Amino acid sequence: MLRFFSLALALLVVAGLNAALLAPAKAQLRVDVQQGFFEPLPIALPSFADPDTFGIGRELADVIAADLESSGLFRPVSRDAYIQDAASLARGPRFGDWRLIDAQLLVSGRIARAGAGRFRAEFRLYDTLSESQMQALAFTGNANEWRRIAHLIADRIYARVLGEDGYFDSRIVYVAESGQQGAPNKRLAIMDSDGHGHRFLTDGSFLVLTPRFSPDGTRLVYLSFAGGLPRVHLYDLRTRRETLLGDFPGLSFAPRFSPDGSEVIMSLAREGNTDIYRMNLRTQQLTRLTNHPAIDTSPDFSPDGKSVVFNSDRGGTQQIYMMESDGSAVRRLSFGIGRYATPVWSPRGDLLAFTRIHKGVFYVGVMRKDGSGERMLSRGFSVEAPTWSPNGRVLLFFKEERATNDGYQKSRLYSIDVSGYNERQLPTPLEASDPAWSPLNP
Repeated sequence: MLRFFSLALALLVVAGLNAALLAPAKAQLRVDVQQGFFEPLPIALPSFADPDTFGIGRELADVIAADLESSGLFRPVSRDAYIQDAASLARGPRFGDWRLIDAQLLVSGRIARAGAGRFRAEFRLYDTLSESQMQALAFTGNANEWRRIAHLIADRIYARVLGEDGYFDSRIVYVAESGQQGAPNKRLAIMDSDGHGHRFLTDGSFLVLTPRFSPDGTRLVYLSFAGGLPRVHLYDLRTRRETLLGDFPGLSFAPRFSPDGSEVIMSLAREGNTDIYRMNLRTQQLTRLTNHPAIDTSPDFSPDGKSVVFNSDRGGTQQIYMMESDGSAVRRLSFGIGRYATPVWSPRGDLLAFTRIHKGVFYVGVMRKDGSGERMLSRGFSVEAPTWSPNGRVLLFFKEERATNDGYQKSRLYSIDVSGYNERQLPTPLEASDPAWSPLNP
């Protein structure tokens, strides 16, 4: 999904946002967070020095701190506890002062002018225990895009400390819900990964469901009831143009892009039978992958494009299956109790997320790609539609509560670490469902 930058910043994005190395960084701290519970790392994030009075020094540091804290892997130290002031920090950190307040990591930053309406944000990351600099970078952009610069800095700090890519410079699309019980209004909405920059993509004149991003983040594929029939549509985020994906007989639903973005895989219901097809977006040629009297749906390509997972009731109950991308070698993956649905590959290719329903309780869980190692991460009255962060570390999904006596049913987005810790609600202005996480912004 593309942010509509001014031309100047767009050129900087193409050029890599001028991520200039300020000084050689020494490699000290590296943390392993792959196993179980992790005690968050205390980090100090003073306001960025802002001598040219852009007025965003504190706000920039606040967004970085909020990003890192939301991961559950960092704990920002209260600024009320700081001993060293900003003026002396600009000349270099007094590491002992930061150790006294239990700040293992320290970020020192500065904002400077970089031409008309543009600024340069520099930051240095320190390990206070070894009294050494870990990282030093600068980003240049337009002043009105300072929040994206903050997300990029948070991503770099996350990656340097944890040894895996960050995910803050990304977006989330979801279905915003309003209206009365029995007459819902469902619109596509999009926002930054932290809930800011919210805007609607459709006007609510027709229902929409299951939006999914293209691999480059510039397009969406989703189910739309425009015209009265559920059909798969494409939405171009650059032009804001919506088009019907194929005008063929039968109902189409549950769409997802292939890893290279050249195809869409989906379910088609024809003559009372629901199977999985893939469509070439250039030629709109359909290739049938399953041919079974059962309901085969919710397909998703593996990151390498070689395999497809889907759910089917061909074994008598709804379960997760895998097949090769040409439809061959179908095998069952899930064997736990209950019904399984909406399998989705991790971007890393090592795990599958899914929904499980047992005795009226919904779960979101993960399993290895061979079906082993099943773990439940969250549960509730209705917990559905898991989607992965770009780095495969965090899952986003939605929860519905039981309807109240007046028919009101609350539906909200939540995230959780793949370890099963740090479940958080993501703020949205309306009720929310069917989220999809974008790749990192280009």
